[in-house]
Amino acid sequence: MTQTPVYLHAEGEVAHLVLNRPERRNALSRAMWRSIADLVQRVAEDKKLKVLVVRGADSSAFAAGADISEFDEVYATEESTREYSEGIAAAMRALVELDKATVAMIQGPCVGGGCALALACDVRFADRSARLGITPAKLGLAYTLEDTKRLVDVVGPSVAKDILFTGRIADAEEAYRIGLIDRLYGPSELADQTRSWAADVAAASQFSVRMVKRTVRRILNGQTEDDSATRRDFFDAFRSPDFAEGTAAFLEKRKPRFPYA
Repeated sequence: MTQTPVYLHAEGEVAHLVLNRPERRNALSRAMWRSIADLVQRVAEDKKLKVLVVRGADSSAFAAGADISEFDEVYATEESTREYSEGIAAAMRALVELDKATVAMIQGPCVGGGCALALACDVRFADRSARLGITPAKLGLAYTLEDTKRLVDVVGPSVAKDILFTGRIADAEEAYRIGLIDRLYGPSELADQTRSWAADVAAASQFSVRMVKRTVRRILNGQTEDDSATRRDFFDAFRSPDFAEGTAAFLEKRKPRFPYA
């Protein structure tokens, strides 16, 4: 097994972004944050890849948060603080803006920066070992607006305040109940169910997937009515190769083989 703390592993059309620092429960170092942005960009540029799974290398942890042992160094000056924060923001932005479907596969602790990373994915699947929380209030830190918005978008403002005010850790059952995770499985089911979902998404029209992501992002950014851009997206779909193939496959009673990548 590679000793690289974060790496890409491809399984056909599905890429896995693997956090691989089990001795530190995948605590996210400054170098890992930088690598994440670069690795996600590689996924974006590879037309063979259609789905990204973000996970820990084993079942012990998703990510226990940022690497606190680096805090004296990265927060030493205003300049180092800005550089560190920009590296984290670049990783989050790369995930949020990736025009392919993303899923966080969560086992064990998913705390602080780890939870923020999971929230940057489109959906979150977990097993019953998962523990989720965001803990700036326990460290005397603030939380960025973009990270806070992603939490609010998922769980709503009141629950987000509760999570952030207390810094408490939610078990998997509570996280599922409040919407912090989208699907909850037994430990023996999670990997197979995540791979099954990823395969279903990879088999779907990637034109449609990208349009869904673009439209939901507009809604989350406050848009409530169609404009010329959204109407153009809607009408462009009828002229896409995927629409022609999807219609033909339906009429011929076969599975579609979508050409769009």
